[in-house]
Amino acid sequence: MTDTNDSAPVSASERMEHGKSLRATVPRASHAGWKADAGRRGCLDLLTESNLGRLPELIPIRYGRMLQSPFTFYRGSAALMAYDLSTTPSTGIRVQACGDCHLLNFGLFATPERHLVFDLNDFDETLPAPWEWDVKRLVASLVIASRDVGHSEQKALDAAVACANSYQEHLREFSEMSPLDVWYFRLDHQILIDQAPDEEARARRQAIGDKARSRIGEYLFPKITEPVGGTHRLVDEPPILYHVDEEGAYERIVEGLADYRQSLPEERRVLFDRYRLEDFAVKVVGIGSVGTRALIGLFFSEDNHPLLLQFKEARQSVLAPYAGASSYDNQGERVVHGQRLMQSASDIFLGWVRGSRGFDFYVRQLRDMKFTVPLDEVSPVQMSRYGELCAWTLARAHAKSGDAAKISGYLGRGDNFATALGKFAVDYADQNERDYAALQQAERDGLIEVLRENTK
Repeated sequence: MTDTNDSAPVSASERMEHGKSLRATVPRASHAGWKADAGRRGCLDLLTESNLGRLPELIPIRYGRMLQSPFTFYRGSAALMAYDLSTTPSTGIRVQACGDCHLLNFGLFATPERHLVFDLNDFDETLPAPWEWDVKRLVASLVIASRDVGHSEQKALDAAVACANSYQEHLREFSEMSPLDVWYFRLDHQILIDQAPDEEARARRQAIGDKARSRIGEYLFPKITEPVGGTHRLVDEPPILYHVDEEGAYERIVEGLADYRQSLPEERRVLFDRYRLEDFAVKVVGIGSVGTRALIGLFFSEDNHPLLLQFKEARQSVLAPYAGASSYDNQGERVVHGQRLMQSASDIFLGWVRGSRGFDFYVRQLRDMKFTVPLDEVSPVQMSRYGELCAWTLARAHAKSGDAAKISGYLGRGDNFATALGKFAVDYADQNERDYAALQQAERDGLIEVLRENTK
């Protein structure tokens, strides 16, 4: 990963000194606070722009999910924050950025060796970009989530500062490790249990891991399928899950599977070939992704063992207008390579394909011990600890692709940066609430159509 300095020093200590020198042009205090420029584009304008190319009948669902709370709005408005982040101070040091780095885009999942790890798990927007953008989106999400569950303003600020401190401290640790040690490092679930500060936290982390282990495709399969004429079919639940009633759809899927197969390493092709496609359907997922094309494929082995794969449309990253276009022509390939670079381990079926109609997709298992930690009932202490774990994970991801020594030299050992980020997080959370209110007003004025789903 390159940055704006074409003659980077060689040794870690020299790179750290170079990072330190950047404080003269980009003071750490300059990251504090947020104030929108007078010419800032409106949130509805940017959201409408981000809807271009989506399935129009699903856009009301997207708005309905975003309007549940300021936090769900934040989760669905990565394009809006990318626009805002592009105006904030930056050292010019680039990493492979997540692009949508908020608390609920981290979680547990299984490695190919069946170990349970904690890591980033959403890479739709990944792209080489300034490292600060991920950290700022993460700390702001802590304040917004803390407000969402009723924590005090001071506790929300404390959580954001602790998160920034965690990123700073762990990035320095990674800067002192060999590249191989950084690459091999992973936050195994057992590490999280062993490092729990007390018995209550230990029990909670164990319970979360147990629940994650139950979330596998074979357990999900009987809940979303039914036997029909000697085969299995996915059960329609419109408008969230439904079959495509279109001539030639099956043939296009089969053609796409052949192309997807070529994106897999050769040994994974052997494994994939042991399964046959039995059914497929559209499935609406996420918040920010609603309206993009996403399919579930139901496969079976010769002995009728099920496999569920998700085919998710990959569009241009929301960071691209500000950080530059991807070097990959296929946006699915962009997602896959970014994910492999940032994660400690990735899905064995991770691959990409371009559909016959020109849409790009990436492919992964629908569920493989994937579990997102629920935040609706966490205490302020638990929220802060969780934010610190996310920052630790992000530091490792950035250290894999970027210059950890240079970033660490810039950050230093004091609390200047963390304090500044805390102020940014609070101010941006306020901005997020204003934008959320603007979207609510757009609904009242009849400017957008909103569909709220039955959540019972």
